[in-house]
Amino acid sequence: MGARTRRIAPLAASVAALAMSACGSDDFKNDPRPPAPIALSARISDQEVTVSPNTAKSVGAGLATITISNQTADPTKLVLEGPTDESSAEIVAQGTGDMRLNLEQGDYTVSASDSSAHETKLQVGPERPSSQNDLLLP
Repeated sequence: MGARTRRIAPLAASVAALAMSACGSDDFKNDPRPPAPIALSARISDQEVTVSPNTAKSVGAGLATITISNQTADPTKLVLEGPTDESSAEIVAQGTGDMRLNLEQGDYTVSASDSSAHETKLQVGPERPSSQNDLLLP
């Protein structure tokens, strides 16, 4: 019986070690998903720059994609000035472009570079809720 115990003891120790390692760690962070990106649109004309939607009720802080339509006869860039200063790549005349950025809460001034078009305001509210349990479409 002693020889059998000597053969089983290492096997039992291995099983115990494997079981202990499978328990995981107490410091695992199960953070919720970040908010889903929001889609905004911007239009640059000879007279003005517009962004839709532009109110803090509709636009919360977090990732955003802005689709930009340049309806002027000259190439230009969309410029955001506020808590986060960003500008798009140059958008050809009568063309479209987009920019992706992480908007922080606050008030922004949105304008077109090298243009006399009237600027507009964009209000960004508190961070949007987590997209945990939301169906994310491609």
